[in-house]
Amino acid sequence: MCNHFILIRMSLRNKRSLTDKIGSNKVENNAQVTKKRKHLTIKSDANENTSNSDWKPPNWEKTLDNIRKMRKDNVAPVDNMGCDQAADLNESPEVIRYHVLISLMLSSQTKDEVNFAAMQRLKQHGLTVDKILEISDKNLGELIYPVGFWKRKVEYIKRTTRILKDTYNGDIPSTIKDLCQLPGVGPKMAHLCMSCAWNEVTGIGVDTHVHRISNRLGWVKKTTKTPENTRIELESWLPKDLWREVNHMLVGFGQTICRPIGPHCASCLNKTTCPSAVLNSPSKKKD
Repeated sequence: MCNHFILIRMSLRNKRSLTDKIGSNKVENNAQVTKKRKHLTIKSDANENTSNSDWKPPNWEKTLDNIRKMRKDNVAPVDNMGCDQAADLNESPEVIRYHVLISLMLSSQTKDEVNFAAMQRLKQHGLTVDKILEISDKNLGELIYPVGFWKRKVEYIKRTTRILKDTYNGDIPSTIKDLCQLPGVGPKMAHLCMSCAWNEVTGIGVDTHVHRISNRLGWVKKTTKTPENTRIELESWLPKDLWREVNHMLVGFGQTICRPIGPHCASCLNKTTCPSAVLNSPSKKKD
């Protein structure tokens, strides 16, 4: 346990912005990858809908500002151990991007603390395309355990890494379409990867926290059943300059206050306006 927290402190002490590290390399790196394979740049489905919707949830700006205030006072696991914190920023840009992708692939159905620890073990072993292709499935499984569905993720990581080696010259794809074609990568991971690894906002990364909170706040026109439907709803009205911020902010808010079970509604600054908090208030229950 002590070694684990030492690794976390070392990571935080050496922390630099992913944007600062890889942003200047994006243009020339894209040019190198394009020589091998042309990419089709696509827009997020919801980008086309952004200007077509007049609906906006009431008081959303005040609600958002209140969440910002609460996040400042509550450090969440995502702040120190999220996928954007797991990469080794001393590596080359393409290796950093690979770290971001692998961290995102490990993150599904896994707490940030568990995912971060798995990434530390992988980096100690050597987290590069060639190193992962060389390691046995058994040893890779031992390194990432106990992330959720670790056996399936071993298969996904191996298959994806082979594709990166053979098709992208060891780098990761630079479009949503190509990222989503990788084994084990869905829209949420792809949009977050574009933001964290390529510094390009293509859509909102909607995980279970963002999905749950958006429905609780009434930030969707009608209740949504899947994170992807929630993403489309959010992108239809939320200004694009907030898309990058809203994922990180709501994930941390969901980890600390608007929790899946036992949300801290009484201490929430939005308790008088949040539809879910009002419905579940003691006075409302008495009625």
